[in-house]
Amino acid sequence: MTTVTPLALDGVLLITPKRHGDARGWFAETWSHKSLLAAGVDTQFVQDNQAFNARKGTVRGLHFQKAPHAQGKLVRVLKGAIFDVCVDVRQGSKTYGQWVGATLTAEAGEQLWVPRGFAHGYMTVADDTELFYKVDGDYAPQLEGGLIWNDPDIGIAWPLDIADPVLSEKDKVLPRLKDMPPADF
Repeated sequence: MTTVTPLALDGVLLITPKRHGDARGWFAETWSHKSLLAAGVDTQFVQDNQAFNARKGTVRGLHFQKAPHAQGKLVRVLKGAIFDVCVDVRQGSKTYGQWVGATLTAEAGEQLWVPRGFAHGYMTVADDTELFYKVDGDYAPQLEGGLIWNDPDIGIAWPLDIADPVLSEKDKVLPRLKDMPPADF
């Protein structure tokens, strides 16, 4: 049976599918509409994404998409490990600007449900890390938004103390939360 653990921010869930093992290895049901629905997530996924990160200390994010193409994400690691982070960017939310994080590993198979209205990002904690995630909204580059990974007002406690992580050029210039224009989700 899949274990669903609500994290500190409303709607963010740590999902751990049960693995059934024997001499051959293991089998797990990694996604089930019925299981997510029982946890309060009623969504229809429209796209699958996969990302590879060569180096430990790579940071991707913190990203989101605005309405009408906001995205919820179900993230899991296929190889390696990450520290996965959600930041509440919903204007008026009682937890606006707060973050929660969880370590996801290929070995244990944890997944993170990132609801719409949360900026999402991660730091790799192992070389050669590969992720797979499902999204429930179409990609719309004109509606992308993001926050700088090291915003001091958010204060994410990244697991690796790296002064110069591997970042995309786009992620290096994302705004701080206090400079982000309001967004609808």
